[in-house]
Amino acid sequence: MRTQQVSVEATGGSPKSLGDISMAALAKALGHPARIRILSMLQERQTCIGCDIVEEIGLAQSTTSEHLRILKAAGIITGEIERPRVCYSLNPAALEPLRRFLNELAEKPAAEIGPEQGTR
Repeated sequence: MRTQQVSVEATGGSPKSLGDISMAALAKALGHPARIRILSMLQERQTCIGCDIVEEIGLAQSTTSEHLRILKAAGIITGEIERPRVCYSLNPAALEPLRRFLNELAEKPAAEIGPEQGTR
C-alpha cells in the first residue's frame, strides 16, 4: 500500500504518512476508559441501543453521546437509526491497521527498537 506525505504544517512540524495519521486517530479514539467500556459492551452484545449504553456505563446521556460520536467518527462503531432509537455495533475491520501495527511492534526484537525507544 502506498502512503502519501502530508504537509509538515498539517502535522505539527514533522512529516507523517496518512497511515500514521489514521492510526493515531484510532488510538486517540480508544484513549478513554468510557470508550473502552462501550466497545467491551458492544463486543459482548453484538449490538446495543444508545439508551442501554447510557444506563450501562453510568455517565450522562450527553457525555455518552459524545463518546459514541468519537468512536463513530473514527469508524470503530456504526450506528443505524431504528426509529426512535439508534442501534450501535462494532466495526472490527476499522481496527485492523492498528492491530497489524501493534503486532509488528510486539514481534520486533528489542535490539531493533533501539535503546532510546525500549522499555525502562
